[in-house]
Amino acid sequence: MNSNERTPLIRTVVIAAPRQRYTHSTLRRCCTISLATAVITIAILFLLPVQWLPKGRENGGGFLGFFPWASPFPHKSWPSSYGLSYKELQDVLLTTPKEEKAKEWTQYYSAGPHLAGKNLSQAVWTRERWQEFGIEQTSIVTYDVYLNYPAGHRLALLEKKSTSEERSSAGNDQETITPANYTVKYECSLEEDVLKEDLTTGLKDRVPTFHGYSASGNVTAQFVYVNYGTYWDYDDLVKANVSLKGKIAIAKYGHNFRALKIQRAQELGMVGTIIYSDPGDDGDITEAKGYKPYPEGPARNPSSVQRGSTQWLNIASGDPTTPGYPSIPGAPRQDPSYLIPSIPSLPISYQDALPILKALNGHGPKASDLNQYWQQGGLEYKGVEYNIGPSPSEIVLNLVNVQEYVTTPIWDVLGIINGTLSDEVIIVGNHRDAWIAGGAADPHSGSAALNEVIRSFGIALKRGWKPLRTIVFASWDGEEYGLLGSTEFVEEYLPWLSKAAVAYLNVDVGYNGPNFGLGASPLLKKVIYAATSLVPSPNQTILGQTVHDLWGGYLAILGSGSDYAGFQHVVGVPCVDMGFRGNLQAPVYHYHSNYDSFAWMDTFGDPGWHYHVTITKVWGLIAAALVESPVIALNTTDYALGLSSYLSILRQKVSKSPDPSIRALSFPALADSINSLLNVASAFDTRAAVLASSIDESIPWWQWWRKVKLYYEVQEVNEKYKYFERKFLYSEGLDGRPFYKHTIFAPNIRLGYAGTAFPGLRESVDNLDLPGVERWSEIIKERIDTATEFLK
Repeated sequence: MNSNERTPLIRTVVIAAPRQRYTHSTLRRCCTISLATAVITIAILFLLPVQWLPKGRENGGGFLGFFPWASPFPHKSWPSSYGLSYKELQDVLLTTPKEEKAKEWTQYYSAGPHLAGKNLSQAVWTRERWQEFGIEQTSIVTYDVYLNYPAGHRLALLEKKSTSEERSSAGNDQETITPANYTVKYECSLEEDVLKEDLTTGLKDRVPTFHGYSASGNVTAQFVYVNYGTYWDYDDLVKANVSLKGKIAIAKYGHNFRALKIQRAQELGMVGTIIYSDPGDDGDITEAKGYKPYPEGPARNPSSVQRGSTQWLNIASGDPTTPGYPSIPGAPRQDPSYLIPSIPSLPISYQDALPILKALNGHGPKASDLNQYWQQGGLEYKGVEYNIGPSPSEIVLNLVNVQEYVTTPIWDVLGIINGTLSDEVIIVGNHRDAWIAGGAADPHSGSAALNEVIRSFGIALKRGWKPLRTIVFASWDGEEYGLLGSTEFVEEYLPWLSKAAVAYLNVDVGYNGPNFGLGASPLLKKVIYAATSLVPSPNQTILGQTVHDLWGGYLAILGSGSDYAGFQHVVGVPCVDMGFRGNLQAPVYHYHSNYDSFAWMDTFGDPGWHYHVTITKVWGLIAAALVESPVIALNTTDYALGLSSYLSILRQKVSKSPDPSIRALSFPALADSINSLLNVASAFDTRAAVLASSIDESIPWWQWWRKVKLYYEVQEVNEKYKYFERKFLYSEGLDGRPFYKHTIFAPNIRLGYAGTAFPGLRESVDNLDLPGVERWSEIIKERIDTATEFLK
């Protein structure tokens, strides 16, 4: 009977024989339970590790990206190199560079004039060579920049015609001088001698002697010898009551950037500047000590002239009409007067300087009477007494400088080897433009090395290698005028560089003498030490000695003067600038002269071309380590130790301040912040080292999650290494020069090329600005504390 609403509690019960049970039911139940347990256990073993995997990272597949079949790694060989082992890559970089190739590249680059904006054929040739080497992704990038080219010049020593009139005193104002009343006592040639032994010195289209960004002008005035024309030299003259206003300065090259000699003269009311190379700065290799001049011997040729830029690189680099933004077509242009001189200047040889310096004999105090910094001069044997002057009013100089200013294209050549990590980039660069037809040392010892580095990596590519990180090669144009090509590149690609750049490796002058030297961010210290320890030195006085053995290990502070400046000081990318430098016993290097030529390099410089190959190998190995090391080869502990040493140097400077309130400072809060960073950095680098060791361990396939977890931990560490230096940037920049954003490093405001540590603080100390000292101490402390928290 069926149940219904009237019989809700009644149901039909069917009575039948019980269903036959399966045999072995207990066994089946056990098997079912076991199988279910196994499935659940396996699922837990595979899924539970995800709880400890890094969160919030891009992995290409969200949650599924953590599974073994998703392969989140950069390439299938990670952490090993792809295609070639790291050792095999190092072998390629050590065996591929050849002396004959370095010589070939240098001979091409130094065969004719190639001023900035006038070397398109070289840019095209460079790109074609890189393509032949196997760099498929190459381009020529154009910027429209403001430049000057020489149109005329004159420098004459004039003597007053009339001798019957009473001669006026040496202190008369220059306004009373009328050039028409003077005769020419000496007409400077303003030319370098043509040498039959050196073919490029006689080219019809060789570059005249001039200064980049110099002002046009025609001035006639008395003149004053200003030693090296440093800030302190001018200060000595002011204290000695030497009349400077309305005079022309004659300065020696050296001790500071040439532009600052002119800058300070302009600030003090002087009307022009001439600069010469004094053989007293050439060490032991001089005519006075029995050496013949080039080309017969290694001493300085008396007619050699150092050209160069007079842009105020202590304030900013790049196109002076586009401050802070790239010089692309259509970019608005600003008045450049804040960054270039308004008084004319000329570079001259010591041969042309001799009559001018002799004309000062007996006039004014002797240089040696001032202080110990005015002692060095190498022309006494030529009759120069190094009197300061001013010259008497009947002896004056007529300085004429005519410059043509234009906005013209320059051309950077870029080559890219795409790595499997597109957001971690190593940039390798050298500039291509030169002041003269030659430039065998500056820049083409670096250009030749760059070509050999690229050719070496090209060989590796052809053998199946693919880099972990992306490499960008750069041949910059416009470096000589004011780091134009590299600075405009930085300004155009600032967001990308801030996100992706790991390091910038610069070689400007690869060789001009036998001593290895460099400036670098302390982050790069260990990788530089490692690379230089692997490369044999060309100097084998002791068999087997390496570049590092003879170097000594000193890392100078980076200032300005080459293409690293924008990367280091604007973007906060750790940089190195390196090469082999001269010493006081080496053949004289004719900097920015026609005699920086292929003939000089092949005869006196590096006739075996061994140093060219050596710098190539060091450069390539540093790049390879940064490109291929799973954990980026940087070290924050070295950075913290560097800060500590910089503070010690600053304290020594402060202890000598004439202001007692500044002299009493010891910066304990800054020291505490540095010590905290040192502790955290040491722990962080230890963690990175443990990760690097763990990478080498063999991990069973069923523990796939350990490898994935390790990879993402490496990514996390690498991100901190990449962005660490950026933490020291201060968005408002330094006082009076906002272009420079770095609180730890900047060009010394009174030296130009040379770098200084804690620049904002150091300048406040020098200016006896106690509020500035306190403000910059706090700014630097805050930046160090930010970097410390970032590493935790």
